Amino acid sequence: MALKMRGPQTTAVLAAALGVTSEAVRQQLGRLADEGLVEATAEPRGVGRPALRWSLTAAGSQRFPDTHAQLTVDLLRSVERELGQPALERLIEARERETRAAYARELADTLDPGGRVAGLAAIRSREGYMAEWSEQPDGSFLLIENHCPICAAAAACQGFCRAELAVFREVLGPDLAVEREEHILAGARRCAYRVTPRRAADD
Repeated sequence: MALKMRGPQTTAVLAAALGVTSEAVRQQLGRLADEGLVEATAEPRGVGRPALRWSLTAAGSQRFPDTHAQLTVDLLRSVERELGQPALERLIEARERETRAAYARELADTLDPGGRVAGLAAIRSREGYMAEWSEQPDGSFLLIENHCPICAAAAACQGFCRAELAVFREVLGPDLAVEREEHILAGARRCAYRVTPRRAADD
């Protein structure tokens, strides 16, 4: 809270502000740094060792309240109320087209089915879905998303989930069948997709 309210500070300044010893602050900062929540920057100060100024990382800043999810939900509801359901559907379709194009560009040079699933998992992880994938004994693949960064928006408008599945099917290609087996909005812990080569699916 001190770093959020007052910006980057040295250990000594933090200790004085919090009324604790510098050693106690160093220990706490060390634990927070191990978790990726704070980071130190050396600040030259003439003679002697440079002082370390501690600040929050992006991950640390995310620990504080953020109302963007509620804002997104409110905006979606306003679009539907003021402009109608067709306008909301057009917005979802526009996002679907942009996402499909971006994913397709990134996976364009990957022809191997497993490589495409791996590439899609990497893209989704980068976007905050904490995705992973694995090849199953029957030759299918399992694509798992352990987190949904747009869960509030998806709960308010499930067109986002429909568009997501359509994008996966498009970018993975016609030789792979994609089915959602677990769904966070249906009460599951995660979203999971079974990706099956068409020949295996036909057999």
